[in-house]
Amino acid sequence: MGRIIAIANQKGGVGKTTTAVNLAACLTALEHDTLLIDLDPQGNATQGCGVDKNEISASLYDIMIDDMPVDEALVETSMDGLLLIPSNRDLVGAEVELVEAERREFKLRDQIYPIRDAFEYIIIDCPPSLSLLTLNGLVAADDVIITLQCEYFALEGLSELLNTIILVRDTLNPDLQVNGVLLTMFQHTNLSRQVVEDVRNHLGDKVFETVIPRNVTLGEAPSYGMPIIMYDIKSAGALAYQTLAKELISRG
Repeated sequence: MGRIIAIANQKGGVGKTTTAVNLAACLTALEHDTLLIDLDPQGNATQGCGVDKNEISASLYDIMIDDMPVDEALVETSMDGLLLIPSNRDLVGAEVELVEAERREFKLRDQIYPIRDAFEYIIIDCPPSLSLLTLNGLVAADDVIITLQCEYFALEGLSELLNTIILVRDTLNPDLQVNGVLLTMFQHTNLSRQVVEDVRNHLGDKVFETVIPRNVTLGEAPSYGMPIIMYDIKSAGALAYQTLAKELISRG
């Protein structure tokens, strides 16, 4: 049975989409059948995989609102073997339309569960908010990876997200677990080192050993529609995400 992992944080700019795209690509490179789901109306994961969000004929909106079969929305990406369910601004309307829908929190889960056996990993890039879309991602997922930027306010808002995850587990998805916390945008400064130490002291072995550095090529790769291992496989960012993929696999 495929493992469904949501990448989440209600804050923007913390490496969430970068992690979703590059973790999915690295899992694919390690010969694990992987599907990436772009649950963010901004469509950044879609663009980052080399798919033009303005040119797609079907998107996650059609799956969640019109019950389109998932197979009809799957697209190939710039990474050979990595499949994507794309997103665009149409998904903004889904927030409003889902409010009155039956089983509104289960729309994504109900649609992707029938195809989960076709993949070893399904990675969901959640929006940077605790919205109904994010709730759908958490209800559909087996695990959550939380991205935290190595900055002064890294832990701010984390308790709110953890409380949301606990609420989802208690009421909607009893199997949901926090797989790990991933520290991103690390720099070799006293502040970054202090943040890493503080987060590890607070969360212990829930924190991944892998730390993602602040890396110019990680910022450049999406503009070329490529995961980092395609854009510059020898870069520090590429090496870090390859290490993360292996650590995730080793966690079982």
